[in-house]
Order: sequence, then C-alpha cells, then structure tokens
Amino acid sequence: MGFKLPFAGLALLASAFVAQADESVIRRNLSARLPSARIDQVTKTPYAGLYEVYFDNQIAYTDKDGSFMIVGYLVDVASGQNLTHARLRKLTAIPFSTLPLGLAIRTVRGNGKRQLVVFSDPLCPYCRKLEQELASLTDVTIHTFLYPIEHLNRGATALARQIWCAAKPAKAWEDLMLKNIAPPQAPAACQDPLARIAEIGARHSFTATPTLVFADGAVVQRQLPVAQVERLMNEVK
Repeated sequence: MGFKLPFAGLALLASAFVAQADESVIRRNLSARLPSARIDQVTKTPYAGLYEVYFDNQIAYTDKDGSFMIVGYLVDVASGQNLTHARLRKLTAIPFSTLPLGLAIRTVRGNGKRQLVVFSDPLCPYCRKLEQELASLTDVTIHTFLYPIEHLNRGATALARQIWCAAKPAKAWEDLMLKNIAPPQAPAACQDPLARIAEIGARHSFTATPTLVFADGAVVQRQLPVAQVERLMNEVK
C-alpha cells in the first residue's frame, strides 16, 4: 500500500507552491519594471495578498503580481510593533563577532557591558552630533572605527590618522568631537589601520557616517538621538 500524504500536508505543499510561484512572478515583473533595483528577497507576509520585497537595503511591499510598490512602515495595529523596522534589523545584520575591534578606539563607561560599534568620520557634522548624544550613555563600551570619507570631507583622512597616532587616541577623539581641540601631528613612523577599516566598510556597504552596529549585528547608517540608541541596545537579545 502506497504512502498517502494527509490532506493537511497536501494543502501545505500547495500553499508553499503558490507562494513560490507568486514570488517568482513578483521578482520577474519588478525586475523588468525596475531594472536598476537589485531584488535580494521576496517574502509573503502574514497579511492577505501582501508581499515584502527587500532590495537595495530597503523594504517595500507589493501584491502577488508585482503591479505596485508601497514604500513605508508596516505596523501591526494590535501590538503597535513596527514590522518593517524589525525585519530591516534582521535582514541588514552583520556578524558582530567578525568585526576586528582591535582596530577601533575603545571607550568604556560604567560597567561597559553593553556593546556599540560606530564607524565615524572626524569631519562629519552628523558624527559630531552623535558623539554629543553618546556622551550621556552609561554602562557601555563604544568601539569607534575611524572611517573618513575623503571625497565628502577633505582632510578627514589626515585628521583620522592624527587621532589614531595620538598618545591617547580615545582622549584625542573626545577632545576633537566634544571640545573642538585638534589632535597633535602624527609621527611619520606611525602605522594606522585606516585602509583596513575602509575595506571593512566597503565590504558591508557602509556608505554614510555615522554608521552604528549593535551587538546583535543590526546596522543603522545615520545619526540617532541617544534615546533611540538606548532602545536599540536594550532590544539586543
């Protein structure tokens, strides 16, 4: 007697097949209509007829034919949860343990238990605003990777090298960003990690400063108010 798949199993397989077929149609239609977009993932949401499209590090929503796109936040009314934010946090995450923290400036406050990585340009005005926000954080270790974007901020590379090569890099960084005190000139023999850090940023498509990486690997490429930084750190499981 041959094996018979229960009705529930058949229904599940049929549903999965339809979802895969819809995802294929969506990918094909959107790729034809938006040839410059790199579609990484199409996922059926729990909401009837709505599909999530992850492309170019952002999320949009569409129907089973890819006939329209909605760009914005999807919020669960019952729970109040921002589902788009939660999904982006997961989709853009990088393995925190792979970051070479020895190449970063280390600042410890309080017990230092919470971990935060910041890729920062010493001449970026948004980075300076972020540093002012982060100054009030407690019980955190901040790892600052010097990430000058020279074509936006001329002279940032030389300034980053001066900070790294200072006798106390963490103090030199704080003096510059919070007190506008320039670091001393770097000795010619000083070896800096700026090229290696640039490679790391390029590998992860970090195109803006400041870029924050939380302990669960979540990435945010913009300046945040300290209350939001606190919330994101406390959400780390």
